Amino acid sequence: MSRIALVDDDRNILTSVAMTLEAEGFEVETYNDGQAALDGFNKRMPDIGVFDIKMPRMDGMDLLQRVRQKSSMPVIFLTSKDDEIDEVLGLRMGADDYVKKPFSQRLLVERIRALLRRQEALAGEVIEETEETKVMIRGELVMDPLRHAVKWKDKDVSLTVTEFLLLQALAQRPGFVKSRDQLMDVAYDDQVYVDDRTIDSHIKRLRKRCATQTIHSRRSRRCTVSVTATTKSKNDRGSKN
Repeated sequence: MSRIALVDDDRNILTSVAMTLEAEGFEVETYNDGQAALDGFNKRMPDIGVFDIKMPRMDGMDLLQRVRQKSSMPVIFLTSKDDEIDEVLGLRMGADDYVKKPFSQRLLVERIRALLRRQEALAGEVIEETEETKVMIRGELVMDPLRHAVKWKDKDVSLTVTEFLLLQALAQRPGFVKSRDQLMDVAYDDQVYVDDRTIDSHIKRLRKRCATQTIHSRRSRRCTVSVTATTKSKNDRGSKN
């Protein structure tokens, strides 16, 4: 049973969302501010977090920053209609997704399930090595899908599930351009809608974390942005047949 941490200072949201998630078979831990949640996480880290942004004592942004220091667990932000800047900042800091208030609880459940499916797919279970799961080396980038581990220039890089999937998709075929829609298909479940800004924010964070010079965006005449990765393929030991 997956454990979900629901963090919001609105007791009505805590109660109603917790009841819905428990009815869906999840174990739910509720907290009414970021500090209380962090104290709970220090004892036992949940499988996924759903954080409100504006809360007393410690807001969602600060909580996410603290969590990212020791965990890459998926995080979904709950935001208001006027929190566009916070949404973008949250994604850049490492959130996996966001849902705007007022929101459909069914939609929230689907997004939680989508993130958990991807997390489970990347978990360190015993899986037969295939082209999709073996260690991939692209120049100074090393990716281990089975361990969800990334090294850039011999340094460990902590990525969220979404960031890992996006980087993996780009690194698999260096030099080939992928559109936003193609990247959305890689990183998100078919039942989950995300807008262009979400993908853009993830790509910007990847550039900052580990691939500033190797991920490039291109704007076409139709004003859509495509992304490509370039690496020194002659050193790609992970691409041997």
